[in-house]
Amino acid sequence: MNNKILQVKNVSKSYTNHLALDNVSFDVEEQTVYGLLGPNGAGKTTLIRIINHITAPDSGEVEFMGHRLTAADTAYIGYLPEERGLYKKMKVGEQALFFARLKGMSKGDATRQLKEWFERFGISDWWNKKVEELSKGMAQKVQFIVTVLHRPKLLIFDEPFSGFDPINAGLLRDEILKLKNEGSTVIFSTHNMASVEEICDNITLINHSRNILTGNVAKLRREYAEGRYTFTFTDANPAEIMGTLENIAGKFNLSDDKNGRHLLDFRLNPGNRLKEAIELVNNRATLLGVNEATASMNDIFIQAVNESNTK
Repeated sequence: MNNKILQVKNVSKSYTNHLALDNVSFDVEEQTVYGLLGPNGAGKTTLIRIINHITAPDSGEVEFMGHRLTAADTAYIGYLPEERGLYKKMKVGEQALFFARLKGMSKGDATRQLKEWFERFGISDWWNKKVEELSKGMAQKVQFIVTVLHRPKLLIFDEPFSGFDPINAGLLRDEILKLKNEGSTVIFSTHNMASVEEICDNITLINHSRNILTGNVAKLRREYAEGRYTFTFTDANPAEIMGTLENIAGKFNLSDDKNGRHLLDFRLNPGNRLKEAIELVNNRATLLGVNEATASMNDIFIQAVNESNTK
């Protein structure tokens, strides 16, 4: 059984004097949150437009639910673009209902479900207000609702948390995870690497039109953290400890916890052993803890892009 809802196979796309995508491939498994990452101008938007059947690749293909993507498949795809678009003079409820009917929902079902979503998002009082009266955050809530209302099999969110305060960003994050748990698959494009760590199962990182990194988030964080450790210690000058380790380690990051204990993050240089680092610090400080570190997605993004830029 093929559990891959989307397969991007060797997709390339050029515009006048610009190669937007260069032989990009990756698979998205059903009922996962997939991060589509990359610097500005990397090619993410072009790829999203191809998946939405807005434009076509010059070569390669996209398969959806086991067959070559067609215009008819867009009925099963929900897309929330970074640049939002609502008709400002229409009433909020009227417009939400209009979009729901375009997706094939009956007026009765759409109205009932919209009312439930509006109540859940705390915007019921705005049903009869004009869109132009909405704040940016409220307008984004409305667009999120109309994107997911018809329960598409594949959801594509482009910077969905942009403009949200932490409380509403958390609300949206919880709803995305709930949709996943209920059977939806999500492609999530963002520059916020903390959000990637929170909700993404797998990622693809695109730079200069090429796929430079694909994998499981937890596995990548372990792989990129190889050789990275955190020492917790007291009774020593941190600068002295870093000097002691400088011949066998690098990339130091020093902080203190709430109890005043020193936390030193570092990466062992190739060929050196953790045991040696422990012995060196033990001779000069009270070593309270040794923990294997994990790389942040922000660190991984920067390292992978910088390495790609030098090739």
